[in-house]
Parts: sequence; C-alpha cells; structure tokens
Amino acid sequence: MAKSRVLVVGGTGYMGRRIVKASLAEGHPTYVLRRPEIGLDIEKLQILLEFKRQGAVLIEGSFSDHRSLVEAVKQVDVVICTMSGVHFRSHNLLLQLKLVDAIKEAGNIKRFFPSEFGIDPAQMEQAMEPGRVTFDEKMKVRNAIEEAKIPYTYVSANCFAGYFVGNLSQMKTLVPPKHKLLIYGTGNAKAVFMDEDDIATYTIKSVDDPRTLNKTVYLRPPENILSQRELVEKWEKLSGKTLEKITISEQDFLLQLKGADFAGQVALGHFYHIFYEGCLTNFEIGKDGKEASRLFPEVKYKRMDEYLQRYL
Repeated sequence: MAKSRVLVVGGTGYMGRRIVKASLAEGHPTYVLRRPEIGLDIEKLQILLEFKRQGAVLIEGSFSDHRSLVEAVKQVDVVICTMSGVHFRSHNLLLQLKLVDAIKEAGNIKRFFPSEFGIDPAQMEQAMEPGRVTFDEKMKVRNAIEEAKIPYTYVSANCFAGYFVGNLSQMKTLVPPKHKLLIYGTGNAKAVFMDEDDIATYTIKSVDDPRTLNKTVYLRPPENILSQRELVEKWEKLSGKTLEKITISEQDFLLQLKGADFAGQVALGHFYHIFYEGCLTNFEIGKDGKEASRLFPEVKYKRMDEYLQRYL
C-alpha cells in the first residue's frame, strides 16, 4: 500500500522539524507549508530549503488566505499541525480553527493530527486557572474536528525531555543543577518523559495505522514512566554526584502563583498537575485510546538514563 502524503504545518518549529524528518525517514511523500509570513526570518527559510534538499515539497499557504490553505490541503492525504503551544490567549486556537475549516472544505483528508503533543486535554477538566486555558482551547479544536467529521488522531506525548529531563524538572533552567534542586511534594508522582525524536517517530507510525484512527495515542513506554526522584537518581548515578534535595510542599508551590505573569502561572499550573497530582498516569487508557509502545514495539525508544548522558 502506498504511503500517505503528509503535510506538516509548522514544520520549522521545535516539534515540526522532527515530524518532517520522521516522515521523510518513513518514506512518506512529505510536504511542508511555507508561509509568506516568515518574511526575512533567514533561519526558518534555511530550514525549509534543507527540507526541500532532503526531498520534501514546499507548499505556499497562509492563514490569512483561506483559499491557499484549501489548495495546500487538497494536495495531500494527511495533515499534521505542529504549531507551537506557547501562543496563549487564543492565537493558536484561531489558527487551528482556520486549518480545520480548510480541511473540511477540501474534503479529501484521511487523517488530521492537531497540535497537541502534551497532556491529554480530555483528562484536564478540573485543571486550575489560568493554565486550563490551554486545555480548554485544545478541546475546542477537538470539538470542531469531530463536528466537521474529519478523521483524526490525537497524540498525548506527555513531558518533552528537553524541557523536563535535562534540568531534572527544575523550572528556571534547562541543564542539570550543580548543587541542589527542588523536589515537588514527595517526589514520587509518576510522570512520562519522552525524547522528542521518539515523539515524532510514534506520530508518523500512526499516520497510516487503522488502529489509531479516531483515537488518542498515548506515549507511555514503560521504562520512561518515572517519578521525579527516580529521574534524579538516574542523574546522580551517571554523574557520580549527590545533590541536596529541598522539598517544596504543595501549599508553598502554589504560593508562587501570586505575582507570576500569565505565562508563569500557566507553567506553574501544569507543573502542579504533573508532579503533585500525577495527571499523566493517574488514569487508565480507555477504549478511545491506544498506547504507542504497544502498537509499535519495533521502535527502540530512548530511555532517560541514555538521554541524560548528553549533559555529562
């Protein structure tokens, strides 16, 4: 069976460039939306030209030109949106809803992957304000997809290793602390940590798989389900250094919300749900979900002790 033609929207971004690479590696005819809005951003242009050199097709399209989006979508079978989730206050929501409208009008898409790749928003109905806005907006996109009867796959990839592992889940750094670190509560809540390249691989593996159609694909490979303390222990074993551990209670953690700006409050809320409530693992995957490492056992996903070695 011929592999689906895949269009990546947001291909120059953090996850987007990995999705493009994985799609090309799996042999999919791969298309990348080239938006005129990049203007004089030379880095983005060079990324796009490198994709082209590797065999991807660049398609022009703009969110301010509905017809161009429709025409871009008509050239492919599958659309994967990877636009950054850092655009708070409805920016990402509005762009994705425009993309849904274009897909609906085109009428040819076999599968749409909206820009999620984090915590499953369907599990976050009780999330605290203001961070719940990101989950509410993702659910609005899901509702629009399903109301339009667009075939879909949602990807819940949990914690990106680049943001949660190298720093041992500390909020103000991206590298391992040298002397001491904060432990959230008991430090025993289980989270799921994923190498971003593996996220891309599992996403592309799902593109033509009938088992993932109209399902949520959860990335929960068993050896990457770790508590914060287990993650710290892996680093201490690798580095040969013992860090001072300072426990921060739930109450003291939440006090940080006062005075934080909007983005800071959102980040604090997400950390709270992950490391105090265990929101990534405190539920069973139901009939509308599939676990990626079980579906695709051939994928040799990266364990976090191996991931941490780059920081030595």
